Amino acid sequence: MENDRQPWTRAEFEQKLREKERYYHIHHELHQLMHSGQVDKPVIQGWVANRFYYQTSIPLKDAAIMANCPDREVRRHWIQRIIDHDGTQGEEGGIEAWLQLGEAVGLTREALWSDQHLLPGVKFAVDAYVDFARRQPWEVAASSSLTELFAPTIHQSRLDAWPDHYPWIEPQGYAYFRKRLSEARRDVEHGLEIALDFYRTRAQQERMLEVLQFKLDVLWTMLDCMWMAYIAKRPPYHNVGGRP
Repeated sequence: MENDRQPWTRAEFEQKLREKERYYHIHHELHQLMHSGQVDKPVIQGWVANRFYYQTSIPLKDAAIMANCPDREVRRHWIQRIIDHDGTQGEEGGIEAWLQLGEAVGLTREALWSDQHLLPGVKFAVDAYVDFARRQPWEVAASSSLTELFAPTIHQSRLDAWPDHYPWIEPQGYAYFRKRLSEARRDVEHGLEIALDFYRTRAQQERMLEVLQFKLDVLWTMLDCMWMAYIAKRPPYHNVGGRP
């Protein structure tokens, strides 16, 4: 019976969340190939272009969480995430930094904004995530952001490995990863506090693990789509002459 199942302590619950790192997309084969310098320029460009759609959708996700949240103090904290990506006058934010990454790998801003390289499966996964944030209670949607627990490692790995493996990438392209190192650590503290406070019963805590897995599935699925298109050379409609 549910009443016989004791909730995990805060420390135990946090450890359960952190154990989900094994499913983080840093372990996907495509990321491992990129990290070890085994992909060519078109693969890097494809990854940057498809991730741009995710980057521009993050503020939409965060705005949806805020729209559903009646707690003024939470909103005052959460709005910083939107500012981090959309930027302000004089501090252009993460989306601008990603555009600079695009230019650094040889893409134009127009190509990124037009979504001309966006794979349908990536779009579907990202749109599902934004829709999830709109429909779920704000605490649930906010907790889905806790893949940030694992983000500093992946940003640092790119900063450590990519300049050696891909010397053709212009240095200004790495600004986004440096920027997110500190921001992600800050965001984790707030997001983790919400999760540990909100999920009190064992059933709720197990539900939170499912929510975190959903977000991990989104990130992994995006890379599956890119793998098929850029590594397996099987982009959408490849056997019927390509996309219309």
